[in-house]
Amino acid sequence: MKDKFLFSNLDIRKLLMPLIVEQLLASLMGTVDTIMVGNVGAAAMSAVSLVDSINILAIQAFSALATGGTIVCSQYIGKKNEKMANRAAQQVILTVAVISIAVMMFCLVFRRPLLRGTFGAVEQDVMDASLIYFFLTALSFPFIALYNAGAAIYRAQGISGKPMVISVISNLCNVVGNALFIWVFHLGVTGVALATLLSRILCAVVVFGQLRKPLQPIVIRGYRHFRPDFGLIGKVLAIGVPSGIENSMFQFGKLVIQSTVSTMGTMAIAAQAMTNMMENLNGVAAVGTGIGLMTVVGQCLGAGQKEQAVYYIKKFLVIGEVVMTLSCLTVYALVRPITILAGMETESAALCVSMVGAITIFKPLFWIPSFLTAYGMRAAGDVKFSMIVSTLTMWLCRVSLCVFLVKFFHMGPMAVWWGMFADWGIRAVIFSLRFRSRKWLDHKVIA
Repeated sequence: MKDKFLFSNLDIRKLLMPLIVEQLLASLMGTVDTIMVGNVGAAAMSAVSLVDSINILAIQAFSALATGGTIVCSQYIGKKNEKMANRAAQQVILTVAVISIAVMMFCLVFRRPLLRGTFGAVEQDVMDASLIYFFLTALSFPFIALYNAGAAIYRAQGISGKPMVISVISNLCNVVGNALFIWVFHLGVTGVALATLLSRILCAVVVFGQLRKPLQPIVIRGYRHFRPDFGLIGKVLAIGVPSGIENSMFQFGKLVIQSTVSTMGTMAIAAQAMTNMMENLNGVAAVGTGIGLMTVVGQCLGAGQKEQAVYYIKKFLVIGEVVMTLSCLTVYALVRPITILAGMETESAALCVSMVGAITIFKPLFWIPSFLTAYGMRAAGDVKFSMIVSTLTMWLCRVSLCVFLVKFFHMGPMAVWWGMFADWGIRAVIFSLRFRSRKWLDHKVIA
């Protein structure tokens, strides 16, 4: 099989297992993080949830830029042009560094009006905690952005083990830092934010230390000699910007939804926050599969193997469906014990369990064709179509349906998920038709 295909089953396992483990452990550490915050109090948990809705907006934009770097670098590697792969990697780092510092400065200066404008009249103790948490986590933006860039450069080479190890170490440090700052120094939300900041600094430093090492396709050294190559920056941005707009609009829509939920009271906010965490947890293995698919499709197309790109997308859809089903069932089995460990009040816990149950039914049906197919098509450069479709379904289904159900039927947080299920279902149909049309193969990322 190795003679016929660029990636054997063993190659795929070696690529996917670290990616899935990295995503899973990072999410589990996030679960532990949330449990720790939950023990500080409902106001602290609500503050972290609200601010992270904004933080994720920025981080998703950085991740999209890194995705552009993954695709460009992977295609050059598939083309056996390591010199251009190295040059592209340098431009990814320059671009991400400049943009993340600018975003950090904006958030630091305007954090108060951003929080007020987004969430309105939340309770004062929640707002006070949010201001502290937002200030410290905004300082971490350049570090998490540069880590994402470094990890993307490794994944473009088909090396997923090193980012996994770095991410695991960083997340363990975050949990240890939380325990130290919350239970020893009693710093509350400030301690949670400090642990996040320090762990992100660590992961950025370590990944760039690893990229300096020789005997790997892409080696990053001599930062003082980096100069902008606007041709390569354009290639990265041509993929990264539409992906960034798509991710940012997705997160902005979630902010609108979160703003609606924030008017339902602290109990509803806490239940929605825990449900969001559970939904992220049951999707991490499939997300890892999608990240690996971008590397595989990118290298196939760089090597001029279009039919192999089609074949691997189909293969990964099957893999994704299996891991998604298993993940959803596992998370549903754990949700009740987790709500108890988090010290959630009975009403919030019952609401969370109900919402996770609905997600367990609908997510395996719709998520894989609506998201995993798009990962593969983006690796071919078909990013504008994905951006347009995802933005439209987000606003016409997820946001509008949620607001409609809340305003006219007085439905609680479950309205968020009915809107999301509609979004996933429609998107699944559209992307499946796009994949079968093969129009996504008409794009050309590199010469």
